[in-house]
Amino acid sequence: MRTIGRTHHKNLVRLLGFCDEGTNRLLVYEYMSNGSLADLIFKADGHPGWDERVRIALDIARGIHYLHECETRIIHCDIKPQNILMDDNWTAKISDFGLAKLLMPSQTRTFTGIRGTRGYLAPEWHKNAPITVKADVYSFGIVLLEIVCCRRNMELEAEEDSIILLDWVHNCFMDGELEKLVPDEVDMTELNRLVKVGLWYTQSEPGSRPSMKNVVTMLEGNADISVPPPPRFCS
Repeated sequence: MRTIGRTHHKNLVRLLGFCDEGTNRLLVYEYMSNGSLADLIFKADGHPGWDERVRIALDIARGIHYLHECETRIIHCDIKPQNILMDDNWTAKISDFGLAKLLMPSQTRTFTGIRGTRGYLAPEWHKNAPITVKADVYSFGIVLLEIVCCRRNMELEAEEDSIILLDWVHNCFMDGELEKLVPDEVDMTELNRLVKVGLWYTQSEPGSRPSMKNVVTMLEGNADISVPPPPRFCS
């Protein structure tokens, strides 16, 4: 609570106070009036426009970057659309630090049991490998592709070749059919850039994923992005 209480960034939900009295446990956060990112991008009756989706992705990236650069670095461990909340101005803010793992200044990695949500878990969680901030980078990569495509990372009712979003995105990218991914008309150069960024974030090897600092630079359009190799599970 002390660590989270000291964090302060426009893209993190602010902890205002707490109660720890007897059996009473209560956290008090700022009120986020516009629900979650999941409500926004997965609803059937409309989606945010392309520019708005890119801005939201940048909001989230900047918030995660801040967590990873704190003196006591924070691995959120549960980055997903349900944990991204929208304020009065539709600014995206990261919430729910219940599974977060702290790294001391001398640490770059930690060992811990699996924590997080299926579909957003980096491969290293399943290998008993050490966990680093790159676990959040992977989760963000999945969320980015969900924002771009306005669909969940797994859709059982979808066509067989598009059930798993990551697999479908890579195949469309390699086949030059990115227009299949988006529910609206967008700038194809911009779409190509964001898809490449998302595919880099979801590499199976943590060392192949960019840092969140580089993620922000890529999303801002201030870095050249090479063609990524196939991510995990892609045929």
